[in-house]
Amino acid sequence: MVCFSFILDKSGAYSDCLKLRESLLLVVKDRLGINHPFTLVASADLAATYGKLGRYTEAKALETEVIKLKTQILGDDHPDTIIASENLAVTYSQLGQFSEAEEIQGEVLKQRSKLLGLEHPDTIRASANLAETYGELGRYAEAEILKVKVLNQRVNLLGLDHPDTIRSSANLAATYSQLGRHAEAEVLFVEVLKRRTKFLGVNHPDTILASANLAATYGPLGRYGEAKALQVGVLKQRTKLLGIDHPSTIVTSANLAVTYSQLGQYTEAEVLQVEVLKQRIKLLGVDHPDTVRASANLAATYSQLGRYSETEVLQVEVLQQSTKLLGTDHPDTIVASSNLAATYRKLGRYGEAEELEVKVLKQRTKLLGVDHPDTVRASANLAATYSELCRYSEVEALQNDVLQRRMGLLGDRHPDTLSAMWWLASTYSETERYSEALELAKKAHCGYVETLGKNHPHSLTLAAFLESLTAEQSNESRSRRL
Repeated sequence: MVCFSFILDKSGAYSDCLKLRESLLLVVKDRLGINHPFTLVASADLAATYGKLGRYTEAKALETEVIKLKTQILGDDHPDTIIASENLAVTYSQLGQFSEAEEIQGEVLKQRSKLLGLEHPDTIRASANLAETYGELGRYAEAEILKVKVLNQRVNLLGLDHPDTIRSSANLAATYSQLGRHAEAEVLFVEVLKRRTKFLGVNHPDTILASANLAATYGPLGRYGEAKALQVGVLKQRTKLLGIDHPSTIVTSANLAVTYSQLGQYTEAEVLQVEVLKQRIKLLGVDHPDTVRASANLAATYSQLGRYSETEVLQVEVLQQSTKLLGTDHPDTIVASSNLAATYRKLGRYGEAEELEVKVLKQRTKLLGVDHPDTVRASANLAATYSELCRYSEVEALQNDVLQRRMGLLGDRHPDTLSAMWWLASTYSETERYSEALELAKKAHCGYVETLGKNHPHSLTLAAFLESLTAEQSNESRSRRL
């Protein structure tokens, strides 16, 4: 029974594995008692299965009991007690309790290093887990340092094709994405997907995760069609294997909704995001970071649909929750401030928008540097507010800087670069420099048609802008002749 449960677990058949492990725990408790080592192992295995099925509260309850008993029976520094602590920390992370996870993982790493040495696989795993938590806390530079070290250690000890080495590559790629280094992330994610497909098959949960991660990288690179194709496939696989209420399935729905928004399919995005928010609240509660993120995504879609009052209500709540849960300097909190500022701008409340955007730009520059895509976006947003206030010299300086940085970072066909062209063209138009405006607007329109299609909202809006510019230039030419 035990061996078969591990076969089910390794094959990703978690629901069948759960039934077997629940039965097994009842049997060993009855025959051996709650303090028997085999009972503790059975409890830990069941908790792990709860975790894989997204039932984190049940996992936490079992793991807390396992640690208590193992500490009493074996002591704090026994390997089995340390493993139990490690498992509980992972569950804390899944529940969004990252500070609690970091505290445990820091202690586990000290114990592993002391008892086993720095190069032992268990010590390396402890480093990897702590690095993941650093990422969740927005401490990406610290996460990168640890993850590079872990990857190098695993390559040396285990080789390139070992599952743990492949996982380390995926984890480092995720950090590159968080640092805005999407091209580097893509290279790693493509390699991870190839290796997992080769060794595990297309329907294994780890292979599906690799597809999801690659799709998430295509989005920031402006390759929305490729992202959508992968995400639709991942959603079908996860719904079939895990069910609609599993956290991984919900994440996939949320990611697909974002891609719909990027493709201008806002109604489809809203339908998915409303459902995701309901699921998050039901499974995790209103204060979980993933629930807050779901609210933020829905608010963004409301904004795209022009429903700014509904947007503001959600975004104010998101900012308050993010500040409370994560602190003012966490990336999610900064994003929440930026999003609320954009809504203030659309509502004509430019003073409130400027105040938030100046703060966001300072935080982005301090935490990420001037060339990070999020810092550049913060500059672009502040320029948009200055434009509404008719402060065109400041606008033009910021927008020129944004365009040059995006050209260097993303290329001239990335949607963000095309947006920068469009905004600068609008500023040229406002200052009656129609020839310069028309030249830039034509480049941006061609780029949008090429990358997003002629019927995308951006392409259509920019086409109308081009018509108005052409008319303005004609009027200017006639006035000069007169």
